[in-house]
Amino acid sequence: MIDLHLHTTASDGSCTPSELVRRAREAGIDILAVADHDTVAAVAETKALATAAGLTCIAAVEITAVHEARDVHVLGYFVDVTSPVLLAFLEDGRRDRVRRATEMCDRLAHLGAPIDVETLVQRSGGPNSGKSIARPAVAKALVEAGHVQTVQEAFDRFLAEGKPAYCPRVGASPKDVVSLIAQAGGIASLAHPGPLGKDQLIDRLAADGLTALECFHSDHDEDTTRRYLLLALRLGLAVTGGSDFHGPGGRRAESFGRVGLPLDHYRDLLARARRSGSMAAQSV
Repeated sequence: MIDLHLHTTASDGSCTPSELVRRAREAGIDILAVADHDTVAAVAETKALATAAGLTCIAAVEITAVHEARDVHVLGYFVDVTSPVLLAFLEDGRRDRVRRATEMCDRLAHLGAPIDVETLVQRSGGPNSGKSIARPAVAKALVEAGHVQTVQEAFDRFLAEGKPAYCPRVGASPKDVVSLIAQAGGIASLAHPGPLGKDQLIDRLAADGLTALECFHSDHDEDTTRRYLLLALRLGLAVTGGSDFHGPGGRRAESFGRVGLPLDHYRDLLARARRSGSMAAQSV
């Protein structure tokens, strides 16, 4: 099985690289990609552990862009994780994540649900650690402080878009992120377009260098998957897919080992990466 959308504790996942590789092997996943949010901190360790376990791990990242005040996630595959341009961009993004988390904590305090922002930032290691802080960390802190019973309740009451503690992100455009991924030797795929609900953006991004579309995803039913497969075919895009697993007990956990990318699409993705000159793809 092939799962090209997995997360670790380097961003908002609950599995360390070693635990993720172990679980992947037990689930029958042969090829995987760690696509943490705005960081590549776990890629090298996961690749080494996967190789030792007889699995293939490709270098990836999930970068947050902003379009019309909404997050747009762009997956970068076969990226050079040592690229100075990529690393500098990701560091800036992590700094904005700290800024955003601090602002959310300020709003929560005014709403009568205070949490310790310093502890929250220290847990993430700060922007210079290579790890990124995300809303699930804020949600977990709300649970620990006794303000809510579950992470889902934290999002439903405070942190989801439109809720009182939600803070919009400031960031690069999807077009700029697609270009950045290309500069880092990778190929770009628009993540989970179904929940995103911005199909009008896909045509424009395809003209701007988008290489692929994530058609197989835990949040896509059969009709949605079929619709995006047809769209990818019309636009000449490759197809990516994965469970978007963040850890056991989390949202989409039931899709781990069940939702993945068919082999023919993976072969096409790899061939395109090699033709583009990606050094990371040459070694796969």
